[in-house]
Formats: sequence, structure tokens, C-alpha cells
Amino acid sequence: MQTITVDLASSSEQRSYPIYIGSGILERAELILPHLPQKRVAIVSNTTVAPLYMEKLRIALENHGVTCVPIILPDGEEYKDWETLNKIFDALLKHHCERNTTILALGGGVVGDLTGFAAATYLRGVPFIQIPTTLLAQVDSSVGGKTGINHPLGKNMIGAFYQPRMVMADSVTLNTLSDRELRAGIAEIIKYGLIRDPVFFDWLEQNMMRLLARDPAILNEAIRRSCENKAQIVATDERESGVRALLNLGHTFGHAIENGMGYGVWLHGEAVAAGIVLAAELSRRMKLISETDVVRIRKIFSQAGLPIHAPKLTPENYLQLMTLDKKVDAGRTRFILLNRIGEAVMRADVPRAVLFETLSDCATA
Repeated sequence: MQTITVDLASSSEQRSYPIYIGSGILERAELILPHLPQKRVAIVSNTTVAPLYMEKLRIALENHGVTCVPIILPDGEEYKDWETLNKIFDALLKHHCERNTTILALGGGVVGDLTGFAAATYLRGVPFIQIPTTLLAQVDSSVGGKTGINHPLGKNMIGAFYQPRMVMADSVTLNTLSDRELRAGIAEIIKYGLIRDPVFFDWLEQNMMRLLARDPAILNEAIRRSCENKAQIVATDERESGVRALLNLGHTFGHAIENGMGYGVWLHGEAVAAGIVLAAELSRRMKLISETDVVRIRKIFSQAGLPIHAPKLTPENYLQLMTLDKKVDAGRTRFILLNRIGEAVMRADVPRAVLFETLSDCATA
């Protein structure tokens, strides 16, 4: 097992927390116990993950005297809404959960985002722990404290920054992940290499086939490197007032794809992959990045079995959907672009004609 610390010690209160990464650590309740104010927890999961891992986690905790309240949600991005959030509140209130009752998120990004938002708002804030079971959640959404739900007009538009007490990423849970979900997680891994870690990008090019084959050593290394990159960025900019926005490479386009196609039709990682290729192409047309680098970017996403063409929504539709992006400031959409592989930059000066041309030429799936 490896431990990475998200160091938020520079804030007014000590809120640093560990990320535990390893194989077969889900049942190591002794890792969780120090982070529980009382020996009572609520475990939020969904209909897909709960049958696989809820009982193992519950037994491990109950063997240490912890009482567990299970809360099972429907599975899918389309359930990341107010109605499903209220199911969590209903269960917490029904079981008289208190301010010292810790809520555990056992599942992928949707479960983690919903649970974190519930924890941030139930009784004005209760402790929570992230136990991500998808690759995308392990390398991205479980780390950094972004929580929230979708709105019919935009993805993740309602939420809160609320940090977990700890994150436990057990790579064994990836054995039950579909190939499609695994590839979706790889999109976020590639993103770290593109925005700030060119050595990691080179490593991914060399090891992509082993990553797709779920080689345990390669998986754990990819998770570790991704979490290290995310932790360093979050420690510098917890609330996304600066450098943390670079983590949204491809997301302005990606969220438009998810919304425009209907939540759940494209997986988040698939939409981000196509969005990153669009961002790279836009960067090339703005003379920021070389054609050689764009070819490498297309190749690695293709190698990973991810989309390299965005769906053919009209450019006008894309532009309308992107006005709902959280990076819009003073009415201007700020794009995360690439100067080169390993160096991302935020730009608000993208010429509308170049953006329109990129969408017209490259959104062809």
C-alpha cells in the first residue's frame, strides 16, 4: 500500500487527508477507524456496486464495533440529481444519523459526488470518506473535494467544495469494472500527463497495452502518479481560483457533449477524451501546439479505445451548451488549451471564428 497526502495545511484549519492506494485494502477497517468521530457510519452505494462490495466493507467495520447504515441508490449519471440526493437525506433522517456520523461513499464518481454533497449539507456538514470503485473516481473525482449534482441545463452546476477525511483506492475493485468504464478512467489519467507531467505521458505511451490489460503493478502506478498530480494541484488551489482550473482540460467540450447527448449516453471519460482532442485541435489552430503533438494525442486516445471525434452537434449547439460552463467569467468562456504536451494554459481570447471552424471540422462522430 502507498499513501499520498493532500496537504491543505495552509488553510485556516488543518484539513489535510491521506489517499491510501493498494490492492486488497477495502477490508482494512483499521485504516478507516482513526477517521471516525463515532463508531457509526452510513455507507452510500448503488445497485451495481453494493452487491459486490458492501457486505465486505460492512463486515470489516462491524468486526471493529462500527454500526453501519446501508443506503443504496440507482446506478447511472442520469440519477445524479435532486431526487436521488433526497434519497440519501431521507435515509439519514430516518436512521437518526448525527453530526458525528460519517458517511462513506462506496462507488464511482456519481456516488462520490452525491455523497459528498449530501455530507456537505446534511446538518450543515458531517464527515465523509471516499471509497472509489471505478478507475475514473480513483484517479480524479474522489480527490479534491468537488461535490455536486447535475442540472438539466448543465453538468455539476450545483454543489460544494467539501473535502473527505480520507480516500481509499483499492485496485482490486477494478477487476469487476467493464472495459468501457476502465477506458473512461484512462482518459483522466492521460489528462494529467498532458497538463503538467510529460514524463508520465511518455510512460503512458509505453505502457498503455499493459494498463488496458489491467496489469496490477501498472494500474497502481498509474493511480499513484495521477493522485500525486491531483493532490499537488489541489494543495495549491483548493477552490479553483487559478491553477486547479487546468484540470478541466477537455471538460468544457466534454460537459457540452454529455449534456447535449443526454446524461449517461456518453460516459464522462469518453466525453472528456473527445473534448481533449477538440482542445488540442483548437490549440493547434491558434498556433499554440505543434501538429506532431496533436498526432500523439490522437494516437494515445485511439490506443486506449477512446473516442477521438466528438458527436456532430451543430457548432451553435456546442456554443450554447458551453455558455453554462463553470469557467465562464464576465460572459466569456475560458478554455483550457495546450502550449505543448505537459503544459496547459487557460485562455479567454479564443476567436469565435476559430472555435466555430474547429467545431465544424472536428465534431464528426
